[in-house]
Amino acid sequence: MIRVVLADDQFVVRAGFRVILELAGDIEVVGEASDGPTAVALARRLNPDVVCMDVRMPGGNGLAATREIVTRGVVTGAPPESSPAVLVVTTFDLDEYVFGALEAGASGFILKDTEPDDLVDAVRRLANGYGLVDQAVTRRVIAEFARRRPAQPPGTGAAQQLTARETDIVRLLAQGLSNAEIAKELVIETSTVKSHLGRAMTKIGVRDRLQTVVWAYRNGMHTAPQSTGIDGLRPK
Repeated sequence: MIRVVLADDQFVVRAGFRVILELAGDIEVVGEASDGPTAVALARRLNPDVVCMDVRMPGGNGLAATREIVTRGVVTGAPPESSPAVLVVTTFDLDEYVFGALEAGASGFILKDTEPDDLVDAVRRLANGYGLVDQAVTRRVIAEFARRRPAQPPGTGAAQQLTARETDIVRLLAQGLSNAEIAKELVIETSTVKSHLGRAMTKIGVRDRLQTVVWAYRNGMHTAPQSTGIDGLRPK
């Protein structure tokens, strides 16, 4: 059962999300919060798999709460995957909010007017370690990363810990390739890609593919997107 905490200052939104998610059968809403600090407290106490986080809430915005939730593992010395994945759900599709959410460490971003099935799918993806960005903003997100984070020469910090093969895989992931496409490009098995990617994620301290792409852009380990941007977030 996937455990979820809902954080939104509107009761009707939380109630609607609860109904949608719990009808799926494999998702349980274990807590609700109407502000950022409460969301952080619930995440720490209940240890859910996913937190659905609104951006604008009283008592501290959702981006600040997201940052506090996802950095818990860094503070305690626990691995990144021990912290809940945060799915930012908002009415705002502005680049600034998307970029801010990913900067804060969110694993996914969707709009509130998304279809119910898409919300359920997003929660499942995040619970299974895959990132997600609403397709309406995917290209703009990648373009914004490229503009705001000029490439810096790799070779310092966590980048030095990666093997040559892990570096190749992270770079291809950031270009938008799926596991199968990476395997074909490098002439290796898909299972080998998964293994190398998992070890790379552990070394650089990220919990999912989306944040791996974010890390790659920050460290200059990418090239310009060639199609839809982060299609490589799909696992196949």
